[in-house]
Amino acid sequence: MTSVDQAALSVAVKMADSQSTGLADDPENEDRESAGRTLRTSRAKWKDGGTDGLRFTDKNVTGKEKKRNLSDLSLIRFVTTELTRGYFLEHNEAKYTERREKVYTCLRIPKELEKLMTFGFFLCLDAFLYIFTLLPLRVLLALLQFLTLPCCGLGDGRLLQPAQVCDVLKGFIMVLCYSMMSYVDYAMMYHLIRGQSVIKLYIIYNMLEVADRLFSSFGQDILDALYWTATEPKEKKRAHIGVIPHFLMAVLYVFLHAILIMVQATTLNVAFNSHNKSLLTIMMSNNFVEIKGSVFKKFEKNNLFQMSNSDIKERFTNYILLLIVCLRNMEQFSWNPDHLWVLFPDVAMVIASEMAVDVVKHAFITKFNDISADVYGEYRASLAFDLVSSRQKNAYTDYSDSVSRRMGFIPLPLALLLIRVVSSSVKIQGSLSFMCVLLFYFGLITLKVLNSIVLLGTSCAFVKDANMEEKLFEPPPSAVSSRVNSRAHRAKPPHSASAQQEPTTDKSGIPLASVSPQPAYVAESTALPAATIPKSDSDVFLTTPDEEDNLIKIINTDTGLDEEVLVPRTPKKDLLEIDRFTICGNRID
Repeated sequence: MTSVDQAALSVAVKMADSQSTGLADDPENEDRESAGRTLRTSRAKWKDGGTDGLRFTDKNVTGKEKKRNLSDLSLIRFVTTELTRGYFLEHNEAKYTERREKVYTCLRIPKELEKLMTFGFFLCLDAFLYIFTLLPLRVLLALLQFLTLPCCGLGDGRLLQPAQVCDVLKGFIMVLCYSMMSYVDYAMMYHLIRGQSVIKLYIIYNMLEVADRLFSSFGQDILDALYWTATEPKEKKRAHIGVIPHFLMAVLYVFLHAILIMVQATTLNVAFNSHNKSLLTIMMSNNFVEIKGSVFKKFEKNNLFQMSNSDIKERFTNYILLLIVCLRNMEQFSWNPDHLWVLFPDVAMVIASEMAVDVVKHAFITKFNDISADVYGEYRASLAFDLVSSRQKNAYTDYSDSVSRRMGFIPLPLALLLIRVVSSSVKIQGSLSFMCVLLFYFGLITLKVLNSIVLLGTSCAFVKDANMEEKLFEPPPSAVSSRVNSRAHRAKPPHSASAQQEPTTDKSGIPLASVSPQPAYVAESTALPAATIPKSDSDVFLTTPDEEDNLIKIINTDTGLDEEVLVPRTPKKDLLEIDRFTICGNRID
């Protein structure tokens, strides 16, 4: 710095000092005071030799060094630096390792998901074949036992066992509903739906899907109510409207649900037979809308288990609907095998789109919610537990009913519709036709038995690998006890958990943690510290905690101070207690 510059700097500093001292009390001159302080700081730095990056004076700066400093700011130097600049990923190794594991998890999802889907498909197939094969034989045996009662007498005071009563009721429901379905004209329904516009059919198909889920939810409750009303011990107090009203409600439900599925199959058949295939394309694109409604929600293991069960049921139902469509089309073309190859591309497109949507949906849900792909093994073990427990001596439900509750799959309406379509599509005439039908029935029984044996062995292996063998011998959960426990949790006051603690006082003797018997109001609810909250680890089977505590701040009416008390939180549900229609709350608040 030259002497002239130093003199000018000193004069400016003196002027700033004089102005700041003369107008120190004026609030409008705060900017001038700050400017003066800045100048004084700059002068001190220049006296010491400048900052770290500018430690030079006129004495030690030559012309060559000035030129070198100017060349450092050139465009060529900047471009060279950008081209040769480097960085090291190992400085953040944990972050990149986590990203790689997420990629590997997404790559494992298709394999693990299809394993679960395949296992669930054969579970639904087993429950579906039960309606056609073993149920008629069980109904005949129950009726035979009922007719031979005068000869054999009562064994344990009951006319029929509870399982036999349920089988007879299912048989009667199927017979009555089939007689009612015989008056429904499928051809008239087809032409009525075909006359509608494309947009109307698209809306109708979406409405039918929603109605199917609602019917499945309420229908299983109707059937369970009928079974329990018919088999409830007589010594208990009568708290129902009677078996006949429940039976009529069950018949009405099965009939209406079968009609709904028939309309759904007819709409799909119209889409297959349309010339430009626009309706079928719109209906298939509707599956991708499901990704938008599911991926961006918060999911836990129980929520994902519900969705997996729903996807299994939906895929199996779509396969049956496609079978019905193929049967109706083959009948119209006099069972010409060449027409089957015409339908094959559309059928393959429907199946491929369904599988693609399921894979993409589950892959991104597990990615966004940090859920491991091993969780699908837990889901298989939970479904296998239902199958194994239904074969125990202390079983409290039939396996087909267990699948209905778990997945929302009710085989009665679907089986009724398939029987109606097959009976109208295939004409049985002559003794040879009856022999073919009998052989086909024996083939179905053989398939059912083989499928049950393979499923039972696979389920036992899954249960053993998951270390759930001891749960098989536990008594079934009691609804009364669980209801009493939930009422006890709701009736428990929030200050009871801290009432036994000794109140702490400060130096003035005012209690800080005393609990008033009547708090004014709940101020806010805060969760436990992060170190004490149980983490949802998908690598451990069934790790949902039985009980958790929640810290709640209340205001004491005596002292007016905030207090924190422990309130028991509602126990989380185990995977074995989650069915298709259990509310788990998967919305992001």
